[in-house]
Amino acid sequence: MTRWPQRAPLGGLAPRRRLFVLVMAGIVLAVAVLVGVSVAREYAVPPQADPAVMGPVVLVPGYGGNTDALQALALRLRVVGRPAVVVDLPDGGTGDFAAQAAAIDDTVRDLIRHDDATSVDLIGYSAGGVASWLYLQTGTTAPAIRRVVTLGSPLQGAELAAAGGALVPGACPRACQQLAPGSALLARLAAAPRPDIPWLSLWTDQDDTVTPPASSALPGIRSIRLQAVCDGILIGHGQLPTAGLAIGLTLRALGTRSLPVAVPGDCSRLQAEGVGRPVLVGTR
Repeated sequence: MTRWPQRAPLGGLAPRRRLFVLVMAGIVLAVAVLVGVSVAREYAVPPQADPAVMGPVVLVPGYGGNTDALQALALRLRVVGRPAVVVDLPDGGTGDFAAQAAAIDDTVRDLIRHDDATSVDLIGYSAGGVASWLYLQTGTTAPAIRRVVTLGSPLQGAELAAAGGALVPGACPRACQQLAPGSALLARLAAAPRPDIPWLSLWTDQDDTVTPPASSALPGIRSIRLQAVCDGILIGHGQLPTAGLAIGLTLRALGTRSLPVAVPGDCSRLQAEGVGRPVLVGTR
């Protein structure tokens, strides 16, 4: 019988102990491989979303992370058969947008992993639209996003954020600083190519939170001023997620047809779709 060389690894161990060590090493290696495969699978880049598959909808709250404003919209989506989840933002929705984008990434990953979602739609309200934009550029799961709607989002910054930082130095949290017009984050987002998916930005000219309101009208993205559809309609920033007109346009945008455009003749119909039980355009 060939003897194990004394100078070889484990050569100083008794045969039984040497066998035990080798078996344990094999088990550890097998576990490491399995863990590595599992982690790689979980964090793998998903396939591109199928434009015809209407999956769940992820809703991203605005500055401060209050999810209540989006619950009514989430309920409307569920009524028409779309599973909807509102993201719980870290740091109360006032921290760095990179962390907020990561939270969106985690939410989409959970839908892919646990609900077998192959395509996901994204709605960003107010500053949640900026977090969504950053996620689309940096998120591992971003290819799974099929369509995007932003509601009153300061995509080009908000003068209120700049004023807050100037008037009360130190009282403007990280997200507030990043929302100031011309911030490093907004400049980086604007310089990059626009996401190659349907994206509708809805805004109201009566927005007194995102100023100027036209900050939501990002070049290269389809945008609709609500008053261009319903002349003189009174909708403020806080009403955007619950206004029938905004919901009606959002539901149409998350269908399968082309993004809606501002057509004044659609005013009454869109409001009815928003507050009733609409059938998503493109699903009949």
